[in-house]
Amino acid sequence: MTELPTLYQYYTAGGINAGLSTAQEYFTLNNRNITIYSGAMHYFRIPRDYWRIHLRKMRAAGLNAVETYVPWNLHEPEPNSFDFGTGGSDMEEFLDLAQFLKTAQEEDLLAIVRPGPYICSEWEFGGFPSWLLRIKNIKLRTAEENYMSAVRRFYNVLLPILAAFQFTKGGPIIGFQIENEYGSTEQKGKFVPDRQYLTQLLQVYLTHGIVELLFTSDSPSTHGSVGTLPGVLFQTANFGSNPEKDFDRLKQLQPNKPAMAMEYWGGWFDHWSEKHHTRKNSDFNNVLERILRYPASFNIYMFIGGTNWGFLNGANIADGSVNNKGYQPDTTSYDYDAPLTEAGDYTEKYIMVKELIKKFSKVNLNTPQAPSITLKIAYPTINVTGQLKLKEIIDRVPEKFESPTPISMEHLPMNNGAGQSYGYITYKKENLHIPANSVLTIEGHVCDTVMVLVNGMLVSKPLRSAVDLNGFGYWRIANGKLHLGVEDVHNATLELVVENWGRNNFGYLEQFNQYKGIWQGGILLNNDKLLNWQIIPMEFKRKWNDNLTGWHVPEALWLAGPSMYRAMFVVNELADTFIDMRKWGKGIVIVNGFVLGRYASMLGPQQTLYLPAPLLRKGTNSIIVFEHFTASEEIVFSSQPIFYTPAINGDVPTVIKQN
Repeated sequence: MTELPTLYQYYTAGGINAGLSTAQEYFTLNNRNITIYSGAMHYFRIPRDYWRIHLRKMRAAGLNAVETYVPWNLHEPEPNSFDFGTGGSDMEEFLDLAQFLKTAQEEDLLAIVRPGPYICSEWEFGGFPSWLLRIKNIKLRTAEENYMSAVRRFYNVLLPILAAFQFTKGGPIIGFQIENEYGSTEQKGKFVPDRQYLTQLLQVYLTHGIVELLFTSDSPSTHGSVGTLPGVLFQTANFGSNPEKDFDRLKQLQPNKPAMAMEYWGGWFDHWSEKHHTRKNSDFNNVLERILRYPASFNIYMFIGGTNWGFLNGANIADGSVNNKGYQPDTTSYDYDAPLTEAGDYTEKYIMVKELIKKFSKVNLNTPQAPSITLKIAYPTINVTGQLKLKEIIDRVPEKFESPTPISMEHLPMNNGAGQSYGYITYKKENLHIPANSVLTIEGHVCDTVMVLVNGMLVSKPLRSAVDLNGFGYWRIANGKLHLGVEDVHNATLELVVENWGRNNFGYLEQFNQYKGIWQGGILLNNDKLLNWQIIPMEFKRKWNDNLTGWHVPEALWLAGPSMYRAMFVVNELADTFIDMRKWGKGIVIVNGFVLGRYASMLGPQQTLYLPAPLLRKGTNSIIVFEHFTASEEIVFSSQPIFYTPAINGDVPTVIKQN
């Protein structure tokens, strides 16, 4: 019996003479017909130790390509300071892009790369580094020179890395996307997508020796060709249903070309306080079969969603406002109801993809056996043994700044000109006289949440349900007012702890005016503007987290207010697990110094945080929780994720667990 060829054996036999071609109504690769069966997997959302096993699962399903974005904000966290796996940032271990591409090829997969510079992706600021907001008069996603100068500097480092992995150079990359969903920036009467910008981006690619297929992706039925360069860039479609509508429009826009869904949305993502999004398997299967029957190629977005680690979740602005009123932050989990779960487990959708590819594929190639899933256990419950109160946290922050008025975190003079990108920022004023029945006013909208403390005691209302998001302390209201109590307080210390819950990742240009903190106006006490603030950035970087000292026995856990809590546990068997935060309120979880992600148990739908084995170590491990309101005495683990949205009336609905 003759052994079947691998993907690379089949498409490179006799030498490589051509890349991916769209010169006819079907794709060819190296002059052989190919239907692209691709799935999205973002290397920066998956622990590096799991790249290979998840890529192998994709190839075992019959996929012949993996698609990924490239997040600028991770690879250039400070201006002219780059991290592609050895740069020393907190995300360093997720960022070896060259190794990811090499591994994909070793697992017999081609690669489609979408380097941005804007990626959307429900990722913080759509992948833009927040330090761009420090540049005066910058206009993101246009040919404006301040922006393009920064893009060129990044691409001068990124594109040589990618160029070496092109298919015609012996690597896996068969195509590059120019920008991302650029047609979606169209706003009649406000903005027309800037084709000069696309032309300049294209030139940067060509200058760096990029020779593979260059394409754009949009909704052709909604935006036509407004977000591309017709006749120059190949156009693909993004949609979740009705594939024939978008493919027919593509055929009108570029006759005699192949059709491809660059994003077939097989599931969807969650915002906090929403119901967990799932898609019927039958619906998913029906649309995918119609794509193949058309016939067209596809990239399933997402094939494995992964995790929005730390502070890296994005957000949407639902009502088109630029003042954050309609702001909707995304959850830490990016499960996406994908064929592979956040933790890489198989679902029915995986089986459906495999069966449909087998049914429609005309090329018989060797595929590996589907790997076993990773072990998942619930570690024993551990007790909280240490605490640091807010004052103790602030005392340990090395950099503090003085300012006459509140300023955004991006404008703090720190991080080598980058400002503060993520975390929390505290505005502090001492020796203040607060008369009885005083009212505190924050002008404009707070970005994004604020806790107010007087002499270390929380005086703003703890978050109890989604309804509270409509009140003081949250972004939805303008000029929020807080009553500070019925007694005089002399020599008071006033602290406003503001959280950046993630910058907007989608919309037209004005919606990217995403400064965080208190910056839209002043802070008033009884209509008198308070001046001369101490500003304390609370970034929770790994080095700082690892070196915290002075932990003491937890005090008054029932008393609401921001504190850090620590628990230690010993691991003898490394395995994936989930941290169950249903007994906690709102905050972040830090494991062995790494900010794992956010939780908000009273909002849902996410109730657990995925903790993969590569983030643990044999022996002693630490978990630190920065809780906004009321802490639990213990940390509980689960062997599976838990999603549900708590009912507003206090009833506890059925827990929805993944299969």
